Amino acid sequence: MGRLLVVGSSNTDMILQVQNLPRPGETVLGGQFSTAPGGKGANQAVAAARAGADVSLVARVGRDSFGEQALAGFAGDGIDTRHCSVDDSAPSGVAQILVSAAGENCIGVAPGANATLAPRHLDSASEAFRKCAVVLLQLETPLATVERAAALGRDADAVVILNPAPACELPDSLYPLLDMITPNETEAEHLTGIRVTDESSAAAAARVLHKRGVTTVLITRGASGVYLSREAGQNAVTGESFPAFEVDAVDTTAAGDVFNGCLAAALTRGETLERCVRFAQAAAALSVQVLGAQTSAPDIAAIDAFFQSH
Repeated sequence: MGRLLVVGSSNTDMILQVQNLPRPGETVLGGQFSTAPGGKGANQAVAAARAGADVSLVARVGRDSFGEQALAGFAGDGIDTRHCSVDDSAPSGVAQILVSAAGENCIGVAPGANATLAPRHLDSASEAFRKCAVVLLQLETPLATVERAAALGRDADAVVILNPAPACELPDSLYPLLDMITPNETEAEHLTGIRVTDESSAAAAARVLHKRGVTTVLITRGASGVYLSREAGQNAVTGESFPAFEVDAVDTTAAGDVFNGCLAAALTRGETLERCVRFAQAAAALSVQVLGAQTSAPDIAAIDAFFQSH
C-alpha cells in the first residue's frame, strides 16, 4: 500500500445549530453550540487515516490551545505530524459554522496560521513527497504553496489530486500538474463558467478542465451523485455517473472532505477508480448522518459494512 501526503489547512470549527439559515441582516435564535476539529486539509487527512491509509500531513497551526488540540488529534488518528509547523505570530485557523435543521450549512473562515503555510515549509517534507503515492491538496492555504506541492508531487511520480475548495481562480500553470480535480457543482461553475445541473452540463464542464491539462475530472453533485470524466487518448473522453447512496442527512459539513480523503485512501491501495469513487461515496453518506467535520468521518469497518450492504 502506498502512502498519502496531505498538504492543507487545520481549523477549529465553532458550530451552531439553527432551525433555518439566516438571510442577510437577519438574526436567528440558535440551539446547541459545539466546537470540533476541522479545516479541509485536516478533515481529509483524518478521513483518509480512518479509512485505512498511511497518512502524512503538512499543515500550520498557531501556538495556542486550538493548535495543541489539533496536533494531539492528528496523532490520535495515527497521522504523521512531523511536517506540521507552529506559527508564533498567527493564531490557529477558526471556522464559524451554522447548520440548519435540514442539514445545510454556511461557513465563515478566519485562516490564521493556514495563511502562513509557505512553499518553504514544504522543503522539510521533501522525504515525505519522495515516499508518497498520492498527494491531496485543497485551497485553504496560499496558492503558491498549493502549486509548489503539486509540482513536488509530480516530480515524485505521485498521483496529484486537487479538491478546488473553496472556489477561487486558479493559475493556468497549476492544471497540468494535476492528475485529478474534484470540484463540486458550484466550484465547477466557478472554474469553467458552465452551470452544472445535469450529466450533460457536467460533461461540458469536465471537457473545459481536460483542455487545461487535467486527465481525470470528478464532479461531486451531492444527492445527484458523482460524474467521472477521463481522457481516453487521441482527444477521446469517457464519462460515467455514479448515483449517490440515499440517506437522511443531518449535517453536510465536511462531506466533500470525507469523500476526497477516502477517495485518496482507496487510491493508495491500488483499487480501480470506479471502486474508489463508490468507496468514497459510501464514506460521505455515513458522514452526513453525523454532526461535525472530523467527528463525522467514519472508520474503515463502518465504510466497508455500509458499502457491502448497499
